Amino acid sequence: MTTGSLTAGRTRLRLPRRQIPVLATLALLLVMYGVGVSQYQAFSNVQVIFNVFIDNGFLLVVAVGMTFVILTGGIDLSVGSVVAMTAMVSASLLQQGLPAALVLVIALLIGPTLGLLMGCAIHFFDIQPFIVTLAGMFFARGMCTFISGSSIPITDGFWTRMSQERIGDPRGNFVSISVLIAFAVVVVAAYTLAYTRLGRNVHAIGGNPQSALLMGLPVGRTRIAVYTISGLCSAIGGILLSFYTLSGAPLIGVGMELDVIAAVVIGGTVLTGGSGYVFGTVLGVLVLGVIQTLITFDGSLNSWWTKIVIGGLLFAFILLQRLIGIRYK
Repeated sequence: MTTGSLTAGRTRLRLPRRQIPVLATLALLLVMYGVGVSQYQAFSNVQVIFNVFIDNGFLLVVAVGMTFVILTGGIDLSVGSVVAMTAMVSASLLQQGLPAALVLVIALLIGPTLGLLMGCAIHFFDIQPFIVTLAGMFFARGMCTFISGSSIPITDGFWTRMSQERIGDPRGNFVSISVLIAFAVVVVAAYTLAYTRLGRNVHAIGGNPQSALLMGLPVGRTRIAVYTISGLCSAIGGILLSFYTLSGAPLIGVGMELDVIAAVVIGGTVLTGGSGYVFGTVLGVLVLGVIQTLITFDGSLNSWWTKIVIGGLLFAFILLQRLIGIRYK
């Protein structure tokens, strides 16, 4: 074999740098699952993984929306509050006797409307996304308290059926309707980013906004679109959370935006934009869910250990992104 062929072989085996964080997340997830199986016999049950999806379906949907935003180099701090506001509005309207179908439509309009307004403020007034979405976060959280200072239970028949409905297999394993909705959102988002003009624009703007502008790409329109998408995903997440809890509470989802950002970054999306995958975000949410499950199985650790471990992993993955030289600014 010649030296040239050896060099070619090494080149073919070289992984693209932008895929390394995703593969690292996958490896981490497999290691954690292996540790769980080795320590706890019940951890190998398929239902354990299904439960991770059931418990984090709403988080997965919100994280998908955040992936669009971070890919453009932006950030959305309002997502947790929008989730809570959507759940509160749904619970309040259902309590007043409005039809479930009408409540769903109203709830689904809340997030994208706020996202559209924030996107327009960011683009037309050239304000930093951090400031605009921080204002959106305070507004949405304030609206939650304005609607009610306490939790509102949901007794509507449709919501109850959606909460209790299970899709199972012959072995008795099952998932909820919310998981199927979350998977549908993942598929649509992955297709959008990979095969549509919007997806190509999102990656181009995150990679180099000035170059994208010189190429004639609709930078402003794309930025407005991603915040609208993030708002829509937050609204869907709020509805799924209300299915999960059958209630709306003014303080639900506090700090969720940090969990969402952590899941997206741990999933391999670069904070400066331009590189990332929806599949990586799914892995990031799974990592967070498996950490929570491991701590629950242990029984002796405080729930705050979840935050400690997630913080350490987030720091490690940001360092990994820098070490492998991924820069898209």
